[in-house]
Amino acid sequence: MTDKCLSLREAIATYVHDGMSVAIEGFTAFICFAAGHEIIRQRRCDLTLIRMTPDLIYDQMIAAGVASKLVFSYLGNPGVGALHCLRRAIEADKPVHLELEEYSHYGLVGRYIAGATHLPFYPLRSYLGSEMPLVNERIKFIESPYGDEKVAVVPPLNPDIAILHAQRADRQGNTQLWGLLGVQKEVAFASRKVIIVAEEIVDEAVIRADPNRTLIPGLVVDAVVHVPYGAHPSYVQGYYDRDNAFYLQWDVLSRDPDQVQTWLDEWVYSVADHAEYLRKMGAQILERIKPGSAPAASVDYGAYR
Repeated sequence: MTDKCLSLREAIATYVHDGMSVAIEGFTAFICFAAGHEIIRQRRCDLTLIRMTPDLIYDQMIAAGVASKLVFSYLGNPGVGALHCLRRAIEADKPVHLELEEYSHYGLVGRYIAGATHLPFYPLRSYLGSEMPLVNERIKFIESPYGDEKVAVVPPLNPDIAILHAQRADRQGNTQLWGLLGVQKEVAFASRKVIIVAEEIVDEAVIRADPNRTLIPGLVVDAVVHVPYGAHPSYVQGYYDRDNAFYLQWDVLSRDPDQVQTWLDEWVYSVADHAEYLRKMGAQILERIKPGSAPAASVDYGAYR
């Protein structure tokens, strides 16, 4: 079996290049900040960033000048307010001009599903009566072949590279997740290349012992990276909670572009990797985001005799 394990630095250097389309997904949870920071650190540019609910990581990446386009559905600092770096890019072209392509959540999910299943488009009703098609020419309407009504359609989405965070994976890329799954599976199957970043790298026997938790099979994975706490300040179910204080702090800090640059210099450019980021962050914060215990019942799958 092929061992796909790389360091995060090696994985980004190998699979993320200037001008690519990059999806760092995870709906509230499993957002791989470590990978976004490594992309900044390697000074990639002209990227198309794709994501449902662009989070702080895309605010940081856009502030660092890595992106020229954003494909998204809703943007904001979840539970807090606006993304101020993104807003400056949109309103003032700072640090660079940013092209926007906006969808509803369901519209972007539909694009991922169409990309994953090799469909020419995905039909949905939710744009009927909406003004979003007026600002996005890629949302179109067709006559239903089964009635006298029109339906909206969106095109397939096939990112050049997806970077997905998970609780655990084996060295071949078989990946298990539980909790708020978002569109991790659809993005993995839709993307041309896939990097899995995991809290733990486990033996294949661990994966085989609990097959229903395997969301992403190794056959669609190109690289596996071990980065504990790689989704901080978002959360990973059962491993650490969301660092809400960070989201509140970013709202204040990010209003000032000079403070943003100071933060990037201190926490991204001046640290070698995510392990050094964690050491700099300190044990007190890791203790604060430690989750409580909520064990699930064990299951005996049974074996053939």
